[in-house]
Amino acid sequence: MGLFGNRKKAGDVRRILDTPSGPMPAGYEPGTAVPGTVAVYFADDPRKLYQLDQWLPVLERLDREHPVTIITRNRKTYEALDTPLRTVLAPAFPDLVQLYEGSDFKVAVYVNNSVHNFHSLMQRHMLHVHVNHGESDKVCMVSNQVKAYDRVFIAGEAARRRHRAALMEFDDAALVPVGRPQLDLRPAPVLAPSTQRTILYAPTWEGENASNNYTSVDVFGPAITESVLAVPDVRLVYKPHPRVAVSPIPEIAAAHREIVRRLWRAGGEHVVAEHGDILAVFPGCDLMITDVSSVGLDFLYLRQHQPMFVADRHDDRERLHTEAPISRCADVIDSATIGTLTGTVAARLDHDEYRQARAAVRELYFGDLAPGESTIRFLAAIDDAVRTRDANLSVTTVEVPA
Repeated sequence: MGLFGNRKKAGDVRRILDTPSGPMPAGYEPGTAVPGTVAVYFADDPRKLYQLDQWLPVLERLDREHPVTIITRNRKTYEALDTPLRTVLAPAFPDLVQLYEGSDFKVAVYVNNSVHNFHSLMQRHMLHVHVNHGESDKVCMVSNQVKAYDRVFIAGEAARRRHRAALMEFDDAALVPVGRPQLDLRPAPVLAPSTQRTILYAPTWEGENASNNYTSVDVFGPAITESVLAVPDVRLVYKPHPRVAVSPIPEIAAAHREIVRRLWRAGGEHVVAEHGDILAVFPGCDLMITDVSSVGLDFLYLRQHQPMFVADRHDDRERLHTEAPISRCADVIDSATIGTLTGTVAARLDHDEYRQARAAVRELYFGDLAPGESTIRFLAAIDDAVRTRDANLSVTTVEVPA
């Protein structure tokens, strides 16, 4: 079975705190201790559930050594979670306080930078660990909020440099390199075998604000699609970020529909994959086109020997190379290169001139970790956090002078 066990539908391990919006299960009293050593805190609505979902297999592995409880604040998120891990719903702040005071969690884990995380950070008897939900060069990957956590798990040296460059008076001793445990997973491939070479177009979404918008969908998406379709003997797989298809921005929604329309019109073996695990798509791909995002780095880690293209909606090559080192070992798609994309893609399929450069950049992001070693390092880092918490708690008694 390897490092990770099989997933199954959560059942009687779930708990709901008694609130006006929901019933209390028989035999469970509010204030009763909820078992678990590690509390995984996730306060957001289901639109952001992908941030937690990618961690679930890793957390299920962690649960064998340190029992894990997932704490949610949104009822729809609670109901949508599919995991055998114990899951608790604490909608109101008093519910959360009551839950923490009645339990003995030792470590709290956070997978994003939600402002609601500060409700949980008020708990003083836990060690608080930020793990984020991916490794990318997006501006949202580094926030001053990390100063609130006791430890911040990162993938490698690139993330350390990112924090040093972005934050003032930040003690980077809190940074703990653990690699990317999710990439130790090996989901079953989902693409049907093909005699054609397969090109993956995996754009990101528009982000929460303009500074965090890296998507190519509205700027280059249809043109990328048409250019790839013009390459002889290829299969195009379109796998957008989960939030692209439901984007409220008319230009992005329209571009997404146009990409899908062109693929259906082209017929053949082309694939539109709006749902599912992108790691399960990677094995069948010969080349990837993406934006500044975590999936580009995941592809670099897992498919180092396959060529890559990175789209730059901002048309600023110098900025791109500075802020996203991965772009230095890839062809860049911008307004100056989009017109020749068909020929460039065909050329890279035949001759991959960035192959050696990708090896060095991969080490910058992930170190020299071999498959499986990120999980081992993550488990050891959590174990160290548990032991550190216990040691610190035992010496926090303050003697009051008579």
